Amino acid sequence: MRDVLDDVFRRWSAGETVGLGTVVATFSSAPRAPGAAMVVAGDGTVAGSVSGGCVEGAVYELAQEVVAERRPVLQRYGVTDDDAFAVGLTCGGIIDIYVEAVDRQSMPELGDVVASVRGGEPVAVVTVIEHEREGLVGEHMIVWPDRTAGSLGSSRMDDAVADDARGLLASGRTGTLHYGPDGQRRGEGMAVFVNSFEPPPRLLVFGAIDFAAAMARMGAYLGYQVTVCDARPVFATTSRFPDAHDVVVDWPHRYLRAEADAGRIDRRTAIAVLTHDPKFDVPLLEVALRLDVGYVGAMGSRKTHDDRFARLREAGITEAELEKLASPIGLDLGARTPEETAVSIAAEIIALRWGGGGQRLAELSGRIHG
Repeated sequence: MRDVLDDVFRRWSAGETVGLGTVVATFSSAPRAPGAAMVVAGDGTVAGSVSGGCVEGAVYELAQEVVAERRPVLQRYGVTDDDAFAVGLTCGGIIDIYVEAVDRQSMPELGDVVASVRGGEPVAVVTVIEHEREGLVGEHMIVWPDRTAGSLGSSRMDDAVADDARGLLASGRTGTLHYGPDGQRRGEGMAVFVNSFEPPPRLLVFGAIDFAAAMARMGAYLGYQVTVCDARPVFATTSRFPDAHDVVVDWPHRYLRAEADAGRIDRRTAIAVLTHDPKFDVPLLEVALRLDVGYVGAMGSRKTHDDRFARLREAGITEAELEKLASPIGLDLGARTPEETAVSIAAEIIALRWGGGGQRLAELSGRIHG
């Protein structure tokens, strides 16, 4: 829903009602992950996507019906291998899409949700998407790390779901949870969808060079909060890195240590060391390789790589810590330009984040989408 949140909020603020379709579960090779959303406004305009084009037409019509009838619907779309074009989901996967009407009446807390998202405060929107008592379907609860708003129907439900939703929120995950009809941990009768809005992951790019400019552009495109850091003020300027959210003049290791001590580094953080200068690299990597982050990569030739590893071992970095370092950085794409190199690095970050192997899909079998 993050992609369409501004559109929904703009309509909500104007007193309009929109139809919102959200992917709440996927099976097999589904094209979009849970949380992907599509909004249909009263004037017929559409924003977002739930399937990359496969079933958008059907969801468009369903959203208009839901708004007219004020009754949410959980709809499954899928095909068999023998009937791949009958329903429209030609990838062969299955997706569950929950469609609801959203306005000030149905979701009065939306303004608070948007304020938290814009302020970088983690927040989750919990929605009852299935219940044996039909009247509870569509109920919402907003969950923050330290408080909640709204109710799903009973204090027992609220307590159980809020606790589990905070677990998903802390790990940045979105998904469907199942309970008994009154929130029992075991049992069937209720399903809730937890849509997590955590702050965007960070990409820290060290080294104010042309490759860093391309990497900042790529990181911003992928949804990262991008910081470029270099100790040389003549190179670390906002005019040279217009796509970075922050440009910092500081010694890289000192800046990274301060960010870690302030709690602004987490498991989703990616670190790209592009300086290939030992006086910057070694102190920086001593800090980076001891942090619990998602990715640490360092640019350089094979010779630079060997020299860097020798220096890091002398500095006390263990073999286990060295195994965390992607060096030389990136996947083998045959990249030549800074832009192509940025694609190579981004591809490695994505592969490590989601467990991809980096091979050509044409040479593999099995599922395409994770």
